[in-house]
Amino acid sequence: MEGKAQDSGEERARGEDAVSYEKGRGEEKSSRKDGKARDEEKSRAEERPREEERLWGEERPRGEKRWRGEERPRWERSRGEDRPRGEERWQAEERPPGEETSRGEETLGGERSKGKERPRGMERSRSEERPRGEERSWDKERLQGERSRGEERPRGEERLRDKERLQGERSRGEERPRGEERSWDQERLQGERSRGEERPRGEERSRDKERLQGERSRSEERPRGEERSWDKERLQGERSRGEERPRGEERSRDKERLQGERSRGEERPRGEERSWDQERLQGERSRGEERPRGEERSWDQERLQGERSRGEERPRGEERSWDQERLQGERSLGEERPRGERLRGKKRPRGQKGSWRDVRSLGEDKVFQETGRGSSCIVRCPAMFPTGFVWPRVRVLRVFLALLAVLPASSSEWKAGDFQDCTWQVVLNRFDRVGNISVSDRFYDQELVDTVDSVFSMLVDSPIDPQEKYLGFPYYLKISYSCEGQPSEDLVRSGHLVGLKPLVLVTFQSSVNFHRWKIEQLQIRMEAAPFRYPGLCLAEEVCVMSWFMPMPIRNGTVVVKVEVYSNGVGPFIPSKRFHVNINGFLKKQQNTIEFTLGSELFDLAPQYFLNASSRPLWYTLDQSPVLILGGIPNEKAILLTDTNFETFSLVELSIDSCWVGSFYCPQADFSATIYDAISTESTLFIRQNQLVYYFTGTYATLYNRSHSSGSWVRVLTTECIKRLCPVLFHSNGSEYIMALTTGKHEGYLHFGTITEGRVSFKMLPKGRSVCELISVGNCSILWAVFVSGDYKVLLLVEIQGHAKSFCVVSYSLVTNDAKVLYIIPDFIPDAQGMEFLMMVGTEKYTSSPMVPKGMFFNTYNNLLFIWGNFLLQSYNEENYTYLAGFPKELCIKYLVNSFGGDIVIITETEEIWYLLEGNYRVYRLFPSHGWSIHSSLQMLQQSSLYAANETSVTFFYEDRELYQLVYLQGHRQGRLVKRLVPVEKLLLYEQQSHYRLDRQGSHSVLAFTNACPFSTLSLLNLPNPQAYTREERYRARPPHILESSGFHSEKSLAVYQGLLYYLLWLHTKYNKPYADPVHDPTWRWWKNKKQDQDYYLYLKRNWLSAGGVHIDMASYEKIYNLKSKYQLPAYIFLDKGNSYQFSLKMRSKEGSAFQVQRKLAVGFVLADPHCIEAFAKQETTVIRNSVQFLITLRDKKFCYDQGISGHHLMKTSVMVKVQGSSGHCFQSTHLGLHMQGNLMLPVFIGCPPGKRLAFDITYTLEYNRLLNKQYFDCVHPDPEMPCFLFRDQFHPFFLIQDLVTGDSGSFKGRYVLKVVGGGPTLDSLRDYSEEEIYRFNSPLDRTNSRIWTTKTIETTKDDAFHIMSPESFGIEWLCLENSPCYDTIPQSIFSPEFYFKVLVSNRGVDHSTYCDYQLIFLLHIHGLPLGFRRALYIAMVSASVFVGLVFLYITFCLLWPLMVKAWNTLLWKMNTVITSESYYYSTSLSSSSQISGDVTPKLSLKEDDGARAEAEEEVLI
Repeated sequence: MEGKAQDSGEERARGEDAVSYEKGRGEEKSSRKDGKARDEEKSRAEERPREEERLWGEERPRGEKRWRGEERPRWERSRGEDRPRGEERWQAEERPPGEETSRGEETLGGERSKGKERPRGMERSRSEERPRGEERSWDKERLQGERSRGEERPRGEERLRDKERLQGERSRGEERPRGEERSWDQERLQGERSRGEERPRGEERSRDKERLQGERSRSEERPRGEERSWDKERLQGERSRGEERPRGEERSRDKERLQGERSRGEERPRGEERSWDQERLQGERSRGEERPRGEERSWDQERLQGERSRGEERPRGEERSWDQERLQGERSLGEERPRGERLRGKKRPRGQKGSWRDVRSLGEDKVFQETGRGSSCIVRCPAMFPTGFVWPRVRVLRVFLALLAVLPASSSEWKAGDFQDCTWQVVLNRFDRVGNISVSDRFYDQELVDTVDSVFSMLVDSPIDPQEKYLGFPYYLKISYSCEGQPSEDLVRSGHLVGLKPLVLVTFQSSVNFHRWKIEQLQIRMEAAPFRYPGLCLAEEVCVMSWFMPMPIRNGTVVVKVEVYSNGVGPFIPSKRFHVNINGFLKKQQNTIEFTLGSELFDLAPQYFLNASSRPLWYTLDQSPVLILGGIPNEKAILLTDTNFETFSLVELSIDSCWVGSFYCPQADFSATIYDAISTESTLFIRQNQLVYYFTGTYATLYNRSHSSGSWVRVLTTECIKRLCPVLFHSNGSEYIMALTTGKHEGYLHFGTITEGRVSFKMLPKGRSVCELISVGNCSILWAVFVSGDYKVLLLVEIQGHAKSFCVVSYSLVTNDAKVLYIIPDFIPDAQGMEFLMMVGTEKYTSSPMVPKGMFFNTYNNLLFIWGNFLLQSYNEENYTYLAGFPKELCIKYLVNSFGGDIVIITETEEIWYLLEGNYRVYRLFPSHGWSIHSSLQMLQQSSLYAANETSVTFFYEDRELYQLVYLQGHRQGRLVKRLVPVEKLLLYEQQSHYRLDRQGSHSVLAFTNACPFSTLSLLNLPNPQAYTREERYRARPPHILESSGFHSEKSLAVYQGLLYYLLWLHTKYNKPYADPVHDPTWRWWKNKKQDQDYYLYLKRNWLSAGGVHIDMASYEKIYNLKSKYQLPAYIFLDKGNSYQFSLKMRSKEGSAFQVQRKLAVGFVLADPHCIEAFAKQETTVIRNSVQFLITLRDKKFCYDQGISGHHLMKTSVMVKVQGSSGHCFQSTHLGLHMQGNLMLPVFIGCPPGKRLAFDITYTLEYNRLLNKQYFDCVHPDPEMPCFLFRDQFHPFFLIQDLVTGDSGSFKGRYVLKVVGGGPTLDSLRDYSEEEIYRFNSPLDRTNSRIWTTKTIETTKDDAFHIMSPESFGIEWLCLENSPCYDTIPQSIFSPEFYFKVLVSNRGVDHSTYCDYQLIFLLHIHGLPLGFRRALYIAMVSASVFVGLVFLYITFCLLWPLMVKAWNTLLWKMNTVITSESYYYSTSLSSSSQISGDVTPKLSLKEDDGARAEAEEEVLI
């Protein structure tokens, strides 16, 4: 009774509050909402199909249950029911608060009331208890509720099926203490709370606790900071007061799920955007809702916002969890929204960051962690809908439309995302200085460290070979990152704690000299290891730390590129590439590092840069480890860098003199300035006045140290050099440089060649000057360009006569001939109003003279530029085009080419112009309106890379991006910085500066013209890149550390060093002629250790690994399946007849499909159309208004002869252009702007690197065993080189192995086999001469010198050698009389052996490939026959010895008895003589004894007689 009275009192109070609230709101709004809600409900009911109404609205008898899509029992408690605080419901048994239950308990668990368990199926009405076992149909209970007397529910209130299914109601006035947590199951099936319930602040509720929570009363107050769960708010909705829904009425579940009805009188302000998830699951908001200004909400917070009770206020800056805000229900009446609160679709407050988690779909069932302000939450997303056999399709369509609605918001969110400005930082540390804070070393030491092997000796029971010697590299690479305005140490520590790991891709550049070093594109992807600096740390466990990894070096490489990127965890840090090159111009002097070519200056004085103009940066492209830049006024100093000007040094050169001149070398004035500076792979060149010097660095990885220079070497001492001209590309294993002379040798040039640090010059032309070759009197060479592909030099010649004239001359280094290609007009043509003008000889000219200054040639597209106060270009050196966009009032100083389709023009007045190759329009970048906008914005942001007073030093391209080295003059001292020139941004600013005013109604609006013909452009169906880029990639990860902190020590880093060294050693060793059974360099490493892999894993898991280090065999492997990154590679290699395909998809901005076909067109610019072809197949998609082109590039099989893998490749290119897109189309990403519409793809035609021919010893042994029915190996077998018997037929097989992709297949082409060397032992091997090779292998030999023969009839064109193939007959060994293997002397008692050096080549006989597969391998043959004479001699000697032995045997047998008898007689005589002497001696003794007595002599005489008789008997015997 007390409970009922209390319930009645609370209902009356609640009703009074509702009535007073309605009166305060006004009757007009109430009536308007009532009518609107009823009309909407009637229209929805009438539109549903009858079949759906039958299935969903049909009543069933009580007690009948339905599962998933059918009827389910409804659990409902009366609102007047009073329960104790903290009581748990819908569980099979009581648990303490916060304890989780299984999902089975959640779904089927019982309900408890006041300590008493309620059985299933029991339901209560709102005023009385329902008997047990009574069940109500799902649809009936879903749409119709039994309401208490006097209770009014707001109209338009929506209720969901899952809410009505498992909902229970909490008694009114129930309070929960602060911080109480409830389990997932408890909250999932919790009933609704009664009105008037109050919850304290800070209470946290789990996701599923709030999932199915019932509605709150209007008078319920929720404190600030309350968080509500995902599932509760997902399925929560509120019905309008007093609304009654008829039985059988169906509502779309998607509509119930995604739509919230706004309360009466609610108005949304104009322009307000709401997120898809907010509109999808948000309930109705109360009237008069207000939000305080300045409140900032995260994307997830607004996305999942739920319902707040009336009168609830949230403080500014309050953050809510992802699940809490994602699916929160509607706000109750009277709730005030803080002003300024922004939703997802609106602009994000400054400083607030988005994350990649924001764009995940709602149905994604993953557990991830979101960090923010020191808190995290783990989210589990349940299934979105229960499975059922009835599911209206219209609901799926509505969900799809809702998904489409979220796409613009998400894309705008990414575009507007304010990413934190973070960047990677790397420094070098020596091997013995790892762990020292703030230490940076220079990369000059090239000797390996041998102290690593002592660490490996302790690693017992590890998958290493104890017999191998493990070495280490001299340097570590220390990696960290920094963000603007934050300390780096704190960032590194926090990044490590959240799981950030730097991944590093190390790329080795092959050497120029391919005759000594193998050409390969080698990469290693490594993972940096966390290392904690030693020292006392009182505050935290980790005070200062960094990531370390070994910095590998290898023979044949001095240029190393390091790209650092993130593993995707933690803050967003863009990848960054560093140049970590070896500096061979440093030396260690008394514990200090000094330059070998001069003294370092540490003061960058302003006079070094302020009065100097910019100058070009000349070096061998992609091969120079050190770059130098001269041009410092009146100083013999240069800027030197080995990191592409990330760091640099000012070095004063130690050269002898600069005041040398003579009568034949006129010099107007003398200066200490270094005018020309060129760097190559190993050598630096400078010109000071008319003198030329060079300095060769110390590079032990390239050549012998004896090639290095101790000081600057002056060359061309008798010549007067007026200019040095660079050669940007190497060829034929060497680098080149050209020096133009003046004075007595005017009209000549000196052509320099640099090979392995050795420099040599020769004067060209030979015999006669260029003036004489072109039949002119006096001339002067102004510029020279070397075209390595044609082995010719293009010369810009000034002809001196009555009037100066200029021409382009081509000189061939092969034939020593010269011819005039083009005579430059005297005056600039009149091309006013045109972008370009074809020079055909009939054009009009202005009065401005045409003064050429230099030339530039691009070997990729054969584009020749002649520049001065004009700009001419030509594709074939015959037809020239004048670019009219460049003003004739300016004069070009130098050009900078990216060799990727971009050219930057620098004028004498330091203006910057830009040109896209293949186009004719020239754009001015500086000074321009776009530059003014960009520099002003940078100054407003207080960028450290911009200043009011600037002086350009040089411009250069790096990874197809333009960089500027600029001197900034500050208040205290100047700085020299390297900064990116945003070409795309400047062009976009310039494009947007042209606008118009359009009239719309009574006001004008700005309108910009977008000249880009497409809205989006994307590349599709790109093939895997490795087959075309030929990049070999390995993976190496640090060893596992058996330490709880996870930090590496110096010993574990040393193990990392040794393992990386051994991996590179295996890669080098794998280049051998005999093929392994498994085509992988790492196979030999682990082949004997794989069987013990489980044992090593057992040691690791039980923390028993020796040294606390576990080596994972899977961490060191070769990668063969790299995927494309949806962009074209930097270059591709094409073999004979190979093709490269990809798709280009564009979407038009407007128009029909027919208009799209006309507007979106693709064209090609081929540098060598006779060598390569390109075509596109067009496909138009009408629905999406897009066009897709399948583009194919194919080699024509005509332009290249066979060559060794990677040698003498032909350079060409293909440019794919979209019509009307040049300079107009840009793609905006979080990494910046990128130009679209022009795709430049360099192509190398020839034999790609990484292909080889290998001797298939495994299959050869198997086949020869079957062919000969036997196989006999050597007496002492060698597993690396098996033996073959001389008398057996030999049938070799070979493999074509691709070291890049891992493919290995039988070589089925034709080849020529020759024996080019040999010897009876490995130490006595020698190479044969050409004459000997012909005699030993040719079937035409008549000197009886052939080593082998075959039954194959096919021979070469000159019939000199046999042509073999896998289908041909085998080889029969001959070793004729004059061959080197004839009459081989055996080295032991076994049969003679011989080692043949065999050459296999397909050159000239196999036309299926550009590759000249040359394989030289050793073949061990045993059982060779002896020569006739030597065999006869040995037979005769053997027979003689045998006969002699027989004779001796017979003689011995016959003479043996006689010899025995004679021997016995001799013995008898000797005994007789001895006996006689004994007798006479005894007689004398007897005679002497008779004197002393009579008895004694008688006895003695008898005894003597007996002894004599016995002696006589013995003799007779």
